[in-house]
Amino acid sequence: MAVEYGQELAVVIVTYSPGETLERCLDTLEKATSRSYTVVLADNGSVDGAPEKAAERPNVTLLHTGGNLGYGTAANRGVATLGDEYGWIVVANPDLELGPGSLDTLLAAAERWPRGGAFGPLIREPSGAVYPSARLTPSLGKGIGHAVVGRVWRENPWTKAYKQSETSVEEREAGWLSGSCLLMRRAAFDSVDGFDSRYFMYFEDVDLGDRLARAGWLNVYVPSAEVVHIQGHSTARSSDRMLAAHHESAYRYIADRHQGLKWAPVRAGIKAGLAMRLKAETRKKPDEE
Repeated sequence: MAVEYGQELAVVIVTYSPGETLERCLDTLEKATSRSYTVVLADNGSVDGAPEKAAERPNVTLLHTGGNLGYGTAANRGVATLGDEYGWIVVANPDLELGPGSLDTLLAAAERWPRGGAFGPLIREPSGAVYPSARLTPSLGKGIGHAVVGRVWRENPWTKAYKQSETSVEEREAGWLSGSCLLMRRAAFDSVDGFDSRYFMYFEDVDLGDRLARAGWLNVYVPSAEVVHIQGHSTARSSDRMLAAHHESAYRYIADRHQGLKWAPVRAGIKAGLAMRLKAETRKKPDEE
């Protein structure tokens, strides 16, 4: 039986030694909405003391997840602690600066889109550049094209189509929205059992957006709401471990949607291709050896 949720707002922030960025995030959150809200810090094993300090604020609760469980799993744990009065959930990174009124703008958009399950703001990099945070759900063809030539031919048609690079910046449906800042209708989140815990990091937001759409919900891009991602997406896959996690998640996403014997050769080919791509990207330069 479906739960009848109230209209209260909760913000779930996933933390892992976030440093000073968490305090800045919480400061900007105070101006992002005129509504009352509660904050749950779903902490994946921080050792810098930042979540404990932040939890001294009156509307902030610290939840220790018990280990580094990954972004989606921690977010799920945070949502699970909320009472039924919380019908609106923001899932966010701790290194965000939310624009004044940004959450109110997202909530206003939700009234215009009654079938909207997830709503995403315009996300800027620290430089001011707009990050392509509202994209198409990756098809097999566009995904392969983007993966194979995206790094060496940035203006290729597959990448441009996937990132919606030439789509006007206006309120619209999207295939998926960046998980770094999402307002979600809790009924929609529940209907797909939240994030898939098999994704440790990367593609958990792509997967969520696709499953929401399959369940009949819309992913809505609302660029009139703005946030800044302080650490930015450009450095998100800097380490070999993160690169490996990215490629593993990419394969999981594709394999889940192409099951059965008839797709076995395709899965094998993609797995081999991703392994070659990972090897090429993690190969040390001569002067680093």
